[in-house]
Amino acid sequence: MIKNILVPVDFSKPAENALKVAVQLAKKNDAKITVLHVIELAESLFGTEQFNVDDEQILFFMKVAKKKFDKFLQKDYLEGVDFIDVVDVGPASYVISENIEKQNADLVLMGSTGASGLQEVLIGSNTEKIVRRSEVPVLVVKKEMKEFAIKNVIFASNFEMESIEAFKKAKVFADSFDAKMELLYVNLPGNQFYSTEEIREQMRSFLNEVQVPFSRDHIIIHNDYTIELGVLNAAKDAKSDLIAMPTHGRRGLSHFFNGSIGEDVVNHSTLPVITFKI
Repeated sequence: MIKNILVPVDFSKPAENALKVAVQLAKKNDAKITVLHVIELAESLFGTEQFNVDDEQILFFMKVAKKKFDKFLQKDYLEGVDFIDVVDVGPASYVISENIEKQNADLVLMGSTGASGLQEVLIGSNTEKIVRRSEVPVLVVKKEMKEFAIKNVIFASNFEMESIEAFKKAKVFADSFDAKMELLYVNLPGNQFYSTEEIREQMRSFLNEVQVPFSRDHIIIHNDYTIELGVLNAAKDAKSDLIAMPTHGRRGLSHFFNGSIGEDVVNHSTLPVITFKI
């Protein structure tokens, strides 16, 4: 159940898109929103004797940001919503991670790009940092969604037992919208290729473990050259409204999404993407 939503904003249109979705989810779940603006400083500045977070210049930037923040939050769609605003200072990924715990957030909701802060948060190494550090789901919104109506969710995984908890959380999220959830396995050429029957057996064992009936109607086995392409193409073919993926804390993303694959899916998908920590 979603009760506390954290929305990092940089005053850009994508950030506002994320905030609008957060408002819809908050109303649906009777949840509180924490709207966070980060005055980003290099990570190397922290922990040095010369740097003082209470420095007059930093306080000046915080006052300017707070004034801009107050104006940004004067939105009609926020009326009747329980929210607080927070201005913090530091490396963006670190501050966001810190506020997830501080605000007791159970969902982080982010726009896909932004003029400053969020562009760095969601492109490059900071994406993986947020996903790796976040113990709670991260939902990335790609465009303005006047109605966040989810009818078809595609859950991409290798269906190993380490992904069970991620699957359970994804199913709860899908069920809250009464959405159909399809399970996707991306089959690759070469030594990573498995027969259809081998994959079905893997998925059958996985579903038995979570006590969900195996149904071929909800199973997608997609052949492609890379996992990223497979996820994006399968989601398009299935007319999905949302891509859900498990993530791995030790390496940022499960080995099914090794390297920058998860980041590429987030950056290149036109659909919202939600990640769940393994």
